[in-house]
Amino acid sequence: MARAGLNPQVVVRAAAQLADEVGYEKLTLAALASRLGVALPSLYKHVRGADALAQKLSALAIAELADEMMTAAAGRSGGDALRAVAVAYRSYARRHPGRYPASQRVPDPADPEHLAAGERAVGIAYAMLQGYGIDGDAAVDAARMFRAAVHGFVALEATGGFGLPREVDRSFAQLIAALDVAFRSWPSAVAG
Repeated sequence: MARAGLNPQVVVRAAAQLADEVGYEKLTLAALASRLGVALPSLYKHVRGADALAQKLSALAIAELADEMMTAAAGRSGGDALRAVAVAYRSYARRHPGRYPASQRVPDPADPEHLAAGERAVGIAYAMLQGYGIDGDAAVDAARMFRAAVHGFVALEATGGFGLPREVDRSFAQLIAALDVAFRSWPSAVAG
């Protein structure tokens, strides 16, 4: 018998908490059912399966990350916005080690909430880049550069990939400073 008060939103929130505790790669429907105090078949009343759960968790994580980036960027432009958004991004990844990997999934075109969250996250990056005068196709390249750099850093940090004897926060600050320089000197045309 399903636990009273269980609905898809409760299931996804519980999955997010469990992922943060045990790791995204160890999140299973069986573990989630146990956490919720229901039999595994009862979970299927609220989520279609493991992939559907991963997609809903991704939508949640992207929305949360976008909200934090938007709050960080508010009232800022240029290098100030870049630093604030990058710090918010890293902070989210550190506080939510299980949800963060889910945020890297491409939004499902059949899920309006997932698409909206993805568009909001990309929109924040584009708005940040407009402060540098980067827009149009160039903004796609610059947004990819920002995401690749910051995601790469937080992914390496999460797995203990920085073993050299230098403070990791200083290295992160240098990464953001280098991105700032790159965006301030962004070429108007790149030879293809």
